[in-house]
Amino acid sequence: MKPLNVELGERSYPIYIQNNLLRQGEQLRQAIKGPKAVIITNEVVETLYGATFRAALNDLDLDTIVLPDGEQFKSLQSFESVMTALLEQNAARDTTLIALGGGVIGDLTGFVAACYQRGIPFIQVPTTLLSQVDSSVGGKTAVNHPLGKNMIGAFYQPKAVFIDTMTLSSLPAREFAAGMAEVVKYGIIYDADFFRWLEEHREAIQAKSPDVLAQMIRRCCEIKAEVVAKDEREQGLRALLNLGHTFGHAIEAEQGYGNWLHGEAVSVGIVLASDVAVAMNWQQASENQRIRELLAGFDLPLTPPERMNYRSFMAHMRHDKKVQDSRIRYVIPQGIGKAVVTAEVEDSLLVKLLGDDKR
Repeated sequence: MKPLNVELGERSYPIYIQNNLLRQGEQLRQAIKGPKAVIITNEVVETLYGATFRAALNDLDLDTIVLPDGEQFKSLQSFESVMTALLEQNAARDTTLIALGGGVIGDLTGFVAACYQRGIPFIQVPTTLLSQVDSSVGGKTAVNHPLGKNMIGAFYQPKAVFIDTMTLSSLPAREFAAGMAEVVKYGIIYDADFFRWLEEHREAIQAKSPDVLAQMIRRCCEIKAEVVAKDEREQGLRALLNLGHTFGHAIEAEQGYGNWLHGEAVSVGIVLASDVAVAMNWQQASENQRIRELLAGFDLPLTPPERMNYRSFMAHMRHDKKVQDSRIRYVIPQGIGKAVVTAEVEDSLLVKLLGDDKR
């Protein structure tokens, strides 16, 4: 399959999407310019793919840093431990970091790469659906803080992204479903035809048909690449990619990182944003129903945790990165295929939707 390209001038980079890509070291080797590389991964991915991946790069001086698995390890403590390991290994400025794993590994590795010796190259090798269609592309890197998700980070682009669809065969059903929330998001904010395609191919997607998955992932990456090329640092258009995330990040922070998967929280956030759109007469009820049915069809949750209400949501959303001039900015759909960023959502509407008493 022909690679995509994220067009960012001298910082442009390719996205390769192919089955069994982890076993093909030639393309990977071409993206690594120096003599040494350090693979950063987690315990689960290391067991599944570590040996295979290292075998494909056996001509390199390779080190591996293995972290525990889970969103709770996307932290300043993990950042420090990786930095310490790199210093102990005498990693130089021509060392390439390789993020082999899901969104936690990709975000953490990218942030380390942005900071270590003021910036060293890194490559994304995402192994989860969520990271393949979203977090591996675009250069947003970060770690979490107890007061807010992704609050400490940097915009720092990878040198290449290698997406091996084979890795989805080992992905647990819950993780695969969580990734589909980000996939559905693209259809809602940008491409009504793609949303319709997802409705029509739902069964083939759930069956993990390789050709269908490759087509789906490629379309998500095309949209992400186009948006990033136009607005790398999220000054306008790119903010639309946060549909569902303002509400979703609040759920993750309230419930404890890792108890709700990111995509599960985003799914509920998408539904809440769609409910707001209907209440504001920006979207038809029938479109809201289609969004709900598609998310539910991919086994995603539609309602917030029982004990969360307006007060608990607002306690976290006031710390969101999208707050400007003390006003929370929401991404709200205007029908399937279009969305806007707005601060014009009345608190009274949110109280009505979320409830103001303990559930």
